[in-house]
Amino acid sequence: MRQKLRVAAYAVVVRDGRLLLARSPGPGGVPEWVMPGGGMEHGEDPCDTVRREVEEETGYHIEVTALLGVDSTRHVFPARLGRAVDHHGVRLVYEARITGGDLRNETNGSTDLAAWHPLDAVPALTRIRLVDTALHLWRERPPTGRPARGESRPGPT
Repeated sequence: MRQKLRVAAYAVVVRDGRLLLARSPGPGGVPEWVMPGGGMEHGEDPCDTVRREVEEETGYHIEVTALLGVDSTRHVFPARLGRAVDHHGVRLVYEARITGGDLRNETNGSTDLAAWHPLDAVPALTRIRLVDTALHLWRERPPTGRPARGESRPGPT
């Protein structure tokens, strides 16, 4: 079985009671709302990653104001034309504020739409679990920087 580690950085950006999200084509073509952010490039600092990814996906320039926590996931994906993959994702979740730029959609990227959503409307959105985890970290600010038990996906599935 092949092992793969992916480290990514995401931003929680809240302004005037609204959360900045990006939309990604989901499994089966059903769009899902995601936190703006994404994978680190080799040798890249995580703060640089989150700034780059937010700008690519939303058009905004940000200042990172806090590290909220770390979320870790692990999934085993079945073999497709080869070996199965044991995927481990480590996701750094930052708080950030807008410092410039204008809201726009990403072109030819992993997302197709960027938008502000009222915080109380987020539970009704089709979204990935990281959105809930990130909001939990933002609201609760746990001293360990880890989501409460049950907030993060368990080990291999």
